[in-house]
Amino acid sequence: MKSCFHCGEDCLEEIINYDGKSFCCSGCRTVYEILNSNDLSYYYDLEKTPGISPKINEGKYDYLENTEIIEKLLEFDHDGTQIASFTIPSIHCSSCIWILENLNKLHKGIKSSQVDFPKKKIRLSFSSEELNLKNLVLLLVRIGYEPNISLDNYEKKDSNIDRSLIYKLGVAGFAFGNIMFLSFPEYFEINEFWLEKFKHLFRWLMFTFSLPVVFYSGKDYFISAYKGLRAGILNIDVPIALGITVLFLRSTAEIVLDLGTGFFDSLSGLVFFLLLGKFFQQKTYSFLSFERDYKSYFPIAVTRIHTVNGETIEEQVQVYKIQKGDRIIIRNEELIPMDAILIKGKAKIDYSFVTGEAEPVSKSSGEKVFAGGRQQGGIIELEALKPVKQSYLTELWSDEVFKKDKNSAFQNLTNQISRRFTYAVLSIAVLSAIFWIFYDPSKAWNVFTAVLIIACPCAIALAAPFTLGNILRIFGKNKLYLKDANVIEQIAQIDTVVFDKTGTITENDRSRIEYEGVKLTEVEKQLLGGSLRASNHPLSRSLYEILDKNNISTPEHFMEHTGMGLETSYKDLNLKIGSKAFTSDTGSSFTEVQVMDKKARTTVHISSNNQYKGCFSFHNSYRDGLSELFQELDGDKELIILSGDNDGERSRLSQIVPEATRMLFNQRPGNKLQFIKDLQKSGAKVMMVGDGLNDAGALAQSDVGIVISEDVNVFSPACDGILDAKRFRELGNFFDLSGKAISVIKFSFLLSLFYNIIGLGFAVSGNLMPVVAAILMPLSSISIVVFTTLATQILSKKLKK
Repeated sequence: MKSCFHCGEDCLEEIINYDGKSFCCSGCRTVYEILNSNDLSYYYDLEKTPGISPKINEGKYDYLENTEIIEKLLEFDHDGTQIASFTIPSIHCSSCIWILENLNKLHKGIKSSQVDFPKKKIRLSFSSEELNLKNLVLLLVRIGYEPNISLDNYEKKDSNIDRSLIYKLGVAGFAFGNIMFLSFPEYFEINEFWLEKFKHLFRWLMFTFSLPVVFYSGKDYFISAYKGLRAGILNIDVPIALGITVLFLRSTAEIVLDLGTGFFDSLSGLVFFLLLGKFFQQKTYSFLSFERDYKSYFPIAVTRIHTVNGETIEEQVQVYKIQKGDRIIIRNEELIPMDAILIKGKAKIDYSFVTGEAEPVSKSSGEKVFAGGRQQGGIIELEALKPVKQSYLTELWSDEVFKKDKNSAFQNLTNQISRRFTYAVLSIAVLSAIFWIFYDPSKAWNVFTAVLIIACPCAIALAAPFTLGNILRIFGKNKLYLKDANVIEQIAQIDTVVFDKTGTITENDRSRIEYEGVKLTEVEKQLLGGSLRASNHPLSRSLYEILDKNNISTPEHFMEHTGMGLETSYKDLNLKIGSKAFTSDTGSSFTEVQVMDKKARTTVHISSNNQYKGCFSFHNSYRDGLSELFQELDGDKELIILSGDNDGERSRLSQIVPEATRMLFNQRPGNKLQFIKDLQKSGAKVMMVGDGLNDAGALAQSDVGIVISEDVNVFSPACDGILDAKRFRELGNFFDLSGKAISVIKFSFLLSLFYNIIGLGFAVSGNLMPVVAAILMPLSSISIVVFTTLATQILSKKLKK
């Protein structure tokens, strides 16, 4: 079989020969012609078969002639120059970047184009006099790069990048370096004349440098400590704020009273390392969206129809303008944006993204259809029952579960330890001060403040950020993208894992097909292959893939009965392909779920010359390594499969997964959400693993929500992490590494405790010198960073293998 020169796909339906090359469709040939005629054939030298087979439906973008929508999509519009940005999911390699950044060679109206590869976005500047927005989008579609334009684009808000942490880190680092430089003479007690003469100036310069460190760079620690105390919580920021305060007050008192140089170096170093840890922990994957909602899925416009003087007029309007009673048209593969009544046409609606049920649902005139379904088949006419914002789907998304902050209810390991640490430090400081009041009152104040200074939990505060930050980066390299580092701690506590079925543990692009019935003759197989080749129905295409394509008969007569099946003939042979009822001449749904041997399965039935022959049964294809993954997790965690599908696969699943695995079917989104709540009420720590919009409530409610995605840049519901479907088998290793990361943090705490014991020995005895504090505090911080980095790298080797 020949492969298409442009897209690399097999030429299944036809082979188009042009310029000595083979193409699978006219669209691929057209793209090749465009590139070749514009001297852009170098595109194919960058990567073999880099193209995406284009499917062009020009009418789909008629809404881009609507002035209101155009204004929302344009970033700039002045003096004949317009700028727009689009998300293009099919950007995947160097050739994609090259062709998209050379669009000006395809149309002179395009002034410039810039690709943001991680975000899969392109920013285009073009002349509105030579090229309008609709034609610009159609140009992208023709070369195989269809933009993803959704309702989310209509409501986009200016994204403000918060750089305050970077500024604070810069200020602290600048001050730290200068204060260390000014402190060197006093570290080594150099009595050189000029240094002695200017030491007071150096001390006041150090004081000056410390002011922005305390009151700007370190202010967040004081705010957090205050909020924690007000809420009755001793978080890690309480001892840190206390340590910064004591360092600053004692150092200021020493230079004012001319008692010494103080601890300004330790103060600035403490804040700098703490902010460095916070910056590292905040590192996340900004090019991924973890909180997409239905607006990322809904169309920006819809076709509304109305009658004027007896003439039906179609117009493209923004979906929010659709009101109750409006008539709209939905075409094949278009999404229904609001709850409505079917007026005309035969509806076959795929609700898999809303309910999780994989089978399309047939609807007749007068029946209600819900928002979020996708029409499969011909054109249908609907009458809106509610505006978009009042539909079933938007009500589902307005659940309070989407407004809750998981981190607010989660107490991390650092804060758990800091409470005990704070009590211990305060107790040691007070007891030491009491001892010295009776033994040598002149040292009591110095000892009290020295204990608070040296015991400031800098190393403890750094252990978690650097450990989890490293793990976050390692997970990202292995295709698990987490929302933030706190999710790793939450994963380590999980004891119950709930899996969705369709699209999560099953593969969307593979299915197993079996034939049951009277064996088909060679002539029947040849006509069957030729008939399926001419059909665009998904089941027809899946079935055609497994048939012999070398010996097929082209039908003399072919008719596709929408919603029922195919009728085809060649010479004296007549075949009917479709539902069992259709092949028996009673009429029914083409993709009807038949009950055979007490198992609900999707079936395609065959009759030859009005004699029933048998059926092809479609079974789900489960992800590679599913059985091994479940066996690996079994015992440590309770495993549950929660599906919106019927229970036709129960018996087959029972043979794949461990016996103790619970399986619940026919679960609607509300049922899934409530099920997760019930598990949590019983004390379980729950991870939900899903893929579709129907899982959104359960994902948001769970302690950790992970989305399995074939493409991490396309739509996914609100979640805590996105796992590339190719790494599904590695989920057990991610659990294992999360648990070991917590062990690394605990070992880091012990290492920090070792430094604190040494420092407290100097402090309690009244012998804490500035040089001791200057050495111990940075040394403890640096050693923690080195230890966590090396430990996490060693642990990550299992994932790399």
